[in-house]
Amino acid sequence: MLSKTQTAGLFLGIAGFILPLVVTFPGLSLAGHLAMSIFLLAAVFWMFETIPIYSTSILVILLEVLLLSAEGLVFSSEGFVSGDYSPTAYTAFLSTLANPIIILFLGGFVLADASVKYNFDKYLTRKLLTPFGSNPKFIILGLMVVTGLLSAFMSNTATTAMMITVVIPIIAKMQPGDPARISIALSIPFAANIGGMATPIGTPPNAVVIAALNQQGQAITFSEWMMYAFPLTLIMLIFSWILLLKLYPPKTDRIEIDMKGKLMSTVSARLLYVTFAVTVLLWVTESYHGIKSGIVALIPVAVLTLSNSFEKKDIRKLPWEVLWLIAGGISLGIALKDTGLANWMVSLVSWDQLASLALLATFGIVTLAMSNFLSNTVTASLLIPIAISMAVSGIFEGMFGMLMVGLVVALSASFAMVLPISTPPNAVAISTGVIETKHMALAGLVIGLVGVLLVIVFSFVYWPYIL
Repeated sequence: MLSKTQTAGLFLGIAGFILPLVVTFPGLSLAGHLAMSIFLLAAVFWMFETIPIYSTSILVILLEVLLLSAEGLVFSSEGFVSGDYSPTAYTAFLSTLANPIIILFLGGFVLADASVKYNFDKYLTRKLLTPFGSNPKFIILGLMVVTGLLSAFMSNTATTAMMITVVIPIIAKMQPGDPARISIALSIPFAANIGGMATPIGTPPNAVVIAALNQQGQAITFSEWMMYAFPLTLIMLIFSWILLLKLYPPKTDRIEIDMKGKLMSTVSARLLYVTFAVTVLLWVTESYHGIKSGIVALIPVAVLTLSNSFEKKDIRKLPWEVLWLIAGGISLGIALKDTGLANWMVSLVSWDQLASLALLATFGIVTLAMSNFLSNTVTASLLIPIAISMAVSGIFEGMFGMLMVGLVVALSASFAMVLPISTPPNAVAISTGVIETKHMALAGLVIGLVGVLLVIVFSFVYWPYIL
């Protein structure tokens, strides 16, 4: 049974789909009108979650194959023919499910889930937290560093769920009225969201922009992405730590934490440790050996499944819906580009009246606002094709190219921390009962605004000089 919001989304989505079919937009081809129908339907369904967001992605791919492909209902040899559109092969839409970015995420998911299975994640957490001692201030810093590091290679949601189990005993040892209970609880989702920016596999928006750039012939290696995003990640982690201490300072100067734990010694566990180390090493040294990160991602998938360290039941538990969601976003970007809809949308506004810096700031703020109410992956999937098309058309002058605007949108999407619904890590943290929405909103708003501001600063004082 649909809720009122979902029902409203259903009718709005259908209306959005029908609108370009009955209204002619000057300068837009038949294919562009069909692409607009799919875009509006997807946007509304994603926003209102009328159906599961991964189901919307599946629907997008289906509609593109039926309405836009050379083998579909409209542009096939048996159907209508349009002289202003060279139909895209249906394989272009379906192959997004095997896009190198999808494989990259699949490898990351296998590594992350295998680490949980063999308690490697918990061992890393214990070892990495040990140097931070018993002072609450540094415990919070340690929690954020460990969470940020893990979320760079694992799902933000999985990292948060694991780290919340670490902090609950810590919070239980503190006085009920100690404000640091709030800062400790907030440190986990904030660090998970920020840490995901650091690597291509850290969060889906990173994958969406890399895929969009690849379609334009601009490849980004694993290490190159880290070079762009890691300094920003580090700065924002430190800023968030300082902000939390200012807003919710600890009343005590000592908390005892149990740091017991050791590595498992089974053959499967040892194989995981070696595979994890080799995979990450190859990822971060891609620029030296030239093996694409998508190819490297197949190593853990192959090794762990061939050795039966990762079994059939483990494969079934992987978050396949996330891969569908990313594939839908990539496919939508292909449709917008190939049909000319993206360029048509760009031409509607006199962008040349705005400075390049103002355009980047606009994209950053719009991305941040949308991501606080929508999935950051959905936001990236909607905005990145438009932003990339604007860059291709030459609207961004000088140093503000495709990569720059892609980085702004992808990284700004990770600063959605105002509401419990903004990201899954936020929802997990709020479920502890230690924090309220007002606590998250205050700190999250400041971090989000400062984060977007820093992204814009990076776009003209750092990134242009390392591109």
